[in-house]
Amino acid sequence: MLKRRKYSREYKLEAVQLVKQSDESMSQVAHNLGINTNMLARWVKEFSEPAKQAFSGQGSPRDEEVARLKRELKQVKQERDFLKEAAAYFAKELK
Repeated sequence: MLKRRKYSREYKLEAVQLVKQSDESMSQVAHNLGINTNMLARWVKEFSEPAKQAFSGQGSPRDEEVARLKRELKQVKQERDFLKEAAAYFAKELK
């Protein structure tokens, strides 16, 4: 299964600027960048819509907080497991 590629906002803006400033067609620019033409066309459309901020992302602040908390929980669990193993190791040496 292919992992979905994610592009930064800066990359998308630069790609849109290439389309607007270049004499090449959108499909040629997309081919040069190694991305799908439809994706580039969607980026250009998003950028040209004045009502919404282009490339703002799909997540909400709550989703970002949940992701941050999950990362923090994972790290704390790893630290806890390491300390358990260390305590068990030193308990063996004392016997």
